[in-house]
Amino acid sequence: MTAAALAAVGMATAPTAQAADLNVAKNAGFESGLANWTCTAGASVSTPVRTGAAALKATPAGQDNARCSQSVAVKPGATYTLSAWTQGGYAYLGASGTGTTDVSTWSPGSTAWKQLTTTFKAGPNTTSVTVYTHGWYGQAAYFVDDVSVFGPDGGGGPDPEPGIPATPTGLTVGSPTSTSLTLTWSGVAGATSYHVYRGGTKLPPVTGTSTTVTGLTPDTAYDFQVTAVNTAGESARSTTVSGRTAKGDTNPNPNVPRHALTGYWQNFNNGATVQKLRDVQAQYDIIAVSFADSTATPGQITFNLDPAVGYTNVADFKADIAAKKAAGKSVILSIGGEKGNVTINSDASATAFANSAYALMQEYGFNGVDVDLEHGINSTYLTKALRQLSAKAGPNMVLTMAPQTIDMQSTGTEYFKTALAVKDILTVVNMQYYNSGSMLGCDGKVYSQGSVDFLTALACIQLEGGLDASQVGLGVPASPRGAGSGYVSPSIVNNALDCLTRGTGCGSFKPARTYPALRGAMTWSTNWDATAGNAWSNAVGPHVHGLP
Repeated sequence: MTAAALAAVGMATAPTAQAADLNVAKNAGFESGLANWTCTAGASVSTPVRTGAAALKATPAGQDNARCSQSVAVKPGATYTLSAWTQGGYAYLGASGTGTTDVSTWSPGSTAWKQLTTTFKAGPNTTSVTVYTHGWYGQAAYFVDDVSVFGPDGGGGPDPEPGIPATPTGLTVGSPTSTSLTLTWSGVAGATSYHVYRGGTKLPPVTGTSTTVTGLTPDTAYDFQVTAVNTAGESARSTTVSGRTAKGDTNPNPNVPRHALTGYWQNFNNGATVQKLRDVQAQYDIIAVSFADSTATPGQITFNLDPAVGYTNVADFKADIAAKKAAGKSVILSIGGEKGNVTINSDASATAFANSAYALMQEYGFNGVDVDLEHGINSTYLTKALRQLSAKAGPNMVLTMAPQTIDMQSTGTEYFKTALAVKDILTVVNMQYYNSGSMLGCDGKVYSQGSVDFLTALACIQLEGGLDASQVGLGVPASPRGAGSGYVSPSIVNNALDCLTRGTGCGSFKPARTYPALRGAMTWSTNWDATAGNAWSNAVGPHVHGLP
């Protein structure tokens, strides 16, 4: 065969070039609002987002499951991978009108972004397919970001290439500790990440619109700028803003020991040992009387001593508070609990809370309050309420918090925002490391409840998220009967304390640095501790008091 013939054969048998697969969905990240989408109940929001400056929030209500859909152009006979990242309540992802088998997948809800993925094949005559998301009736709002329908171009082409994003605005610096500052700014449409500059030095990229810069020097001023980034490039730098770190470890309550043990005392009988305050083990430095009661006036609280705890009159109870205080202990009134519900969502209710809480402090001699609200809070008005109370009570008021693990997963939650907003008057946050199941640690990995890694990796979120080490404590049950799940032996608690303060006793997670000023530990409850022969306080108390 001649060379010319060989060439001709080669030309005849060469495969036809195929265009690269692409995402055929339009406005897949909701950066352009709800353009290209049809939603029964949805909006483009700036937080939470996975990438860029926007995501979809859709809220089911009544018979509406908050469906959002889009018709995408597909190539007949082609196979496509459908995916999306979801967060929040129940979230469904699917494709209909495929011409073959319609598909769907779902998530029962997640506190972190979770990817849903499925595949479908277009029928031999199908040129468009409807992709959709929706929630479920009576469930919480769900969030969606970064939808992808990945496969051959069906004629609609990809989204237009983005231009270089605009310069971020609204940069602010706040929440100072001795070693960190928190930055926030306004999101920029089309941005996939942001670069923060500290004094001209570029820091690691950030996907959201806030970050906490750590490893700083106490009582030092720093300048910051931020830029927006996407595949087209990086924006110009924002206006420079400055912030100064605090002078040293935050300790707004000098009467509380550097390392303290907190215990909740039950003002009710649920099968645990019934105690009077005088019976509470001497290892406890802060005793949280559980719980205050709400009244018909929003925000207002009162306290009703339960006859089941053995006091014949209120005067004896007040005398026990005075005796504990004379022994150097702090006795505070806890607000909330599993069944308690105090609503503070207006200026009036904030003032009602502050006035009534201060009146109870005056009447009973409480040193302060504990915030253990488990039914949702409004950070704006709760902050106002606590600041008004602090202004009345003075600088020695003890203020503690006991959020659930889900409430402290990020600085964007209402609990975390409240803690940061009152950091200058906050004694300690004793997060409840129980009744929660597996959760994310500060390294983005999932850790199982009941392990030393669970305690240390979740504490790291608070320690690196803006709270001072002196404002972080580990809250655990005193016995297996003290909570539905999450009990760990005192040795595990002590290992976690050592890991965080000394860098020893760690599991697979080891923090990048140690936190010698860590406040200590908390337990539910002194009553369950007594039921178990005070095994928890006898083991953890001396260990806490012996921390560096």
